[in-house]
Amino acid sequence: MPLQIRPASQDDADALMALRSEAESWLAASGVDQWRDPATRGPALAKWRRNIDAGRTWVVTSGLPEAVLATVTLDDADRDFWQERDDPDSALYVAKLITSRAAGGQQLGGRILDWVGAAARAADRPWVRLDCWRSNTKLQAFYLAEGFTHVRTESPDHRRSGWMGQRPASVVRHPDAVLITNGAMSLPEG
Repeated sequence: MPLQIRPASQDDADALMALRSEAESWLAASGVDQWRDPATRGPALAKWRRNIDAGRTWVVTSGLPEAVLATVTLDDADRDFWQERDDPDSALYVAKLITSRAAGGQQLGGRILDWVGAAARAADRPWVRLDCWRSNTKLQAFYLAEGFTHVRTESPDHRRSGWMGQRPASVVRHPDAVLITNGAMSLPEG
């Protein structure tokens, strides 16, 4: 069965947090301290619930019974990083892109980024942008390999993220493995 991407529902909240927990463990085993603070789990779930209600969080699923393999949130520009000089309304922003270890080898992260590019093109936004943790050099290398350019790094005292990247929405790196959209798309207003 081909992989599908659909809007997340509140019924997916446990699967989303399981993906995050799995990612936390994998990152820790890789020597990366991202998302390790237990105090952030409650706020993360609350933010995910708001994004689910707003139609911004999506899940990639496969098989019957349905298994959640990944998630991504289409977000507004994070104003701690993206400023007016960046023309923030010209982009769609990737947040909380998490793939299951069970989906390894399927290029799922890159395929999701291609899907976000298609969503940006449909909204007449020429860019796909993101920020990631300043200390996660492996993730930065992944984004660079997926066609992103490092814009700059911001270091606000209250944030650990701040490595900023963008790529044209027209970039499609995995044309033979397109995700099938199942559901209506709701984009941030910008």
